[in-house]
Amino acid sequence: MNYSKNFITNPVEIEKKSFEIIAGLLKDKKPLGKNAPIIQRVIHTTADFDYLENLVFSENVLEKTMNILKQGVNIITDTKMVRAGINKRSLEELKSSAYCFIDHHEVAELAKIHETTRSAEAMEFAVQNVAEPILFAIGNAPTALIKLYEMITQERCKPCLIIGVPVGFVNVAESKELIMELDVPFIVSRGRKGGSNVAAAILNAILYETIKHRENTES
Repeated sequence: MNYSKNFITNPVEIEKKSFEIIAGLLKDKKPLGKNAPIIQRVIHTTADFDYLENLVFSENVLEKTMNILKQGVNIITDTKMVRAGINKRSLEELKSSAYCFIDHHEVAELAKIHETTRSAEAMEFAVQNVAEPILFAIGNAPTALIKLYEMITQERCKPCLIIGVPVGFVNVAESKELIMELDVPFIVSRGRKGGSNVAAAILNAILYETIKHRENTES
């Protein structure tokens, strides 16, 4: 028996059907508002409806980020997995670039000298070597968020957005709370949940919405 005949195998149809199922399951929940595309894509990526409550957004963050993205940004990720998960075609269309410095030799050396994580040193390296506007997408390392908090409070950088969704137990929830204290746009998954896949999903949702909005404006 050809079991493939009983399943949806086209990638586009799979995604379409997934979002239809999610919409059906969410219809009796609280209204998602203007951040719906982000929330839905994170749920699509994780199959975890806790993100309906866990995701926290600064005021008008999607609109603000889309306006900046239309001009192009430099995106810094804390893991190669986040960078790999970003839709490259959308990046190119928006004339943006994504970097991960976790394996850079200078970052590794400085982490040893300062007895800290490479993720934290990668944030420092990015601020010193990458032109603004900079968008940070952090999916794994709370130390990266702590370093960003330190640099922002010292007025050494002003990100156009921080996606802060590390996963785990040590410093995770606390580092996200620090980011929510700052006067910068943010999207955070409150508590212990998150991950590189969540960071990439949030970023892709923003990229897709930016392109869609630009096409609607130009048509």
